[in-house]
Amino acid sequence: MHIERMAIEGFRNFLMLEVSFDKGINVITGGNAQGKTNLLEAIYFLSCAKSFRVRGDKDLINFDCSFARIEADVTSRHRDTNIELRLHRDRRRQVILNGVRQSSALELPKRLGVVLFCPDDLEIVRGGAAERRKFMDQAISQLRPRYAVALSEYNRLYEHKTRILRDWREKPSLLETLDDFSLRMAKISSELIYYRSSWCERLSEEAVGLHAEISGVDEKLRLTYKTVSTVEDPRGMKPSELFPLILRHQEQHRQTEIDSGLCLTGAHKDDIEIEIDGNPAKTFASQGQVRTAALSLKLAEREISRLDRGETPVLLLDDVLSELDERRQDFVLNRIGGGQVFITCCEDKSSMQRMGDRLFYMKNGEIRA
Repeated sequence: MHIERMAIEGFRNFLMLEVSFDKGINVITGGNAQGKTNLLEAIYFLSCAKSFRVRGDKDLINFDCSFARIEADVTSRHRDTNIELRLHRDRRRQVILNGVRQSSALELPKRLGVVLFCPDDLEIVRGGAAERRKFMDQAISQLRPRYAVALSEYNRLYEHKTRILRDWREKPSLLETLDDFSLRMAKISSELIYYRSSWCERLSEEAVGLHAEISGVDEKLRLTYKTVSTVEDPRGMKPSELFPLILRHQEQHRQTEIDSGLCLTGAHKDDIEIEIDGNPAKTFASQGQVRTAALSLKLAEREISRLDRGETPVLLLDDVLSELDERRQDFVLNRIGGGQVFITCCEDKSSMQRMGDRLFYMKNGEIRA
């Protein structure tokens, strides 16, 4: 799986850009605020029609442009696909595959799989549970479109139920609909928890070994999927087995939800417990340990995607090497082979030559090899 050619117009600081990439490691270098991360953002957007930096499409359109366009020729499973996304200020985005407009973006991850590591991903280890749920959701949605649909519906139901719990005192009749929303949330929670527990088990299998290799010391990484809504360990349980357990938890906390105005049952409470040598990484890990653990998780995500797809997804590494010593840099560079990679960095040319198959220089939204 790789991107052959890419054209960008009116996206971020790119007014007009067209470039072809190597199938191996592509190093994007240049000064700060020149567009290196913007390029990775455009590639990521092609895979899921979402940005990893902002929520709204309007923020992605260049200030001097009325629209933005990202287009690429992608090869996956020996099949060529032209992907095009058009963003507008006054109407919905357009997703076009091989010249045919799509009704949604659900087909994109099948055509272009991407794994991203950026500085914000350190929050997977040291941040709150929401960061780890986001990590799970993005990774699983790339592999299982059904999961992405269920997650979207769950978020919609959660917002409705939250409004009911918040506003029922002013309008008591709202409570008449509470149980219906709770039932539907429990049903979808059973599906989300099933996918998450299975994926986290695979993540642990891959990440533990990677962490030991990257750290180079006798540290043990441990990952545990946590959900308050069912049994302590839901691994191996089917949605049909999880559903009654979630319902029971919901019934037990119904009055507390009404009194507190908070949704206390459901997949929105899930977390991944990350430990290093038996201690919570969120609290006790050093900066170096946090970076090593986060990188291990991302490389494990890539390996799961490779095994699941039968081909290696495109790997995006944004400023990943800046705080690693030379030994760890060499490990990362030796470990990421076998697929297309994009690395951004601000290093000088001599040190960059050892890193990639092709070197690009970015300046003011323009790129040259």
